[in-house]
Amino acid sequence: MADYLGLTHLSYVDSTETGGSSYLTHVGHAAAAIAMGKCKVALITLAGLPRSQPGQRPGASAAVPEAAFETVFGPTIVSMYALAARRHMHEFGTTSAQLAAIKVAASQHAQHNPDAMLRNPVTVDEVLDSPMISDPLHRLDCCVITDGGGALVVVAPEVARDLPRQTVKVLGHGESPKLAANGHIDLTRTGAVWSGPRAFEEAGVTQADIDYVSIYDSFTITVLQMLEDLGFCDKGKGGGFVADGALLAPHGRLPFNTDGGGLCNNHPANRGGMTKVIEAVRQLRGEAHLAVQVPDCEVALAHGNGGSLGTRSAAATLILGKEDA
Repeated sequence: MADYLGLTHLSYVDSTETGGSSYLTHVGHAAAAIAMGKCKVALITLAGLPRSQPGQRPGASAAVPEAAFETVFGPTIVSMYALAARRHMHEFGTTSAQLAAIKVAASQHAQHNPDAMLRNPVTVDEVLDSPMISDPLHRLDCCVITDGGGALVVVAPEVARDLPRQTVKVLGHGESPKLAANGHIDLTRTGAVWSGPRAFEEAGVTQADIDYVSIYDSFTITVLQMLEDLGFCDKGKGGGFVADGALLAPHGRLPFNTDGGGLCNNHPANRGGMTKVIEAVRQLRGEAHLAVQVPDCEVALAHGNGGSLGTRSAAATLILGKEDA
């Protein structure tokens, strides 16, 4: 990218790789680099063509220590998320209908996005009637696969003051891996358990201050577990939280993914973290579609995940605040 854009005098480069959470991690790293005086303007980019130029069938990485014990059984990404979903159901009584409510909310938002891949609203029954991909996850519990990309620019405060467009402030950032722990893995928790509290502490806000959330939605179970781990409801209570319309914009208790998210809009390069930040910025600027724009949106949270809930993963949380125009 630097070569393509002719950026020959870069003072700082960060190529941290944490899967779908990379781009939220990069925002935190860019803010830290700016605070340290290493740069004043940072560009964060993503692009890929997984739909029009599909590559190798996704599955377990051959580089991880447990690969020799797992790859012989042919695990796929969806099967490992299904493992986490089934465990959550076993531990807490979560139901497929509750997971389906997350897809329903995303589809209600996507109908207002002309660029969304899936724009038709669906019902809980339609989600449950869609083909089973990996028990208990149905096809409509899974994100779409799309080409696409995105870019973010993070700048120093003195640069932001001179910009003609309204800016958004990085209030807090947290990141954390969740490791396989030699097989002693809790399938019901994600790295958000650690990244979330760090972001909230740095931002000086609480869950009650959040007006909008962009939550990584590779699968419906991803959203449910992360809402719990970020502290928006107690562990094991996510099913009840999402089932009553809490995620619906603009007037739900916690409007989420108003572009339709990865479940309905897009999942560029199979990494949804970038779009989560972009839609949070749109909400704070008041630039989301009128039908889903959250009134008086002042503080937003974006959260990304990389890897697999069933094996190892990485989490990154950003809390963003609206700047005065």
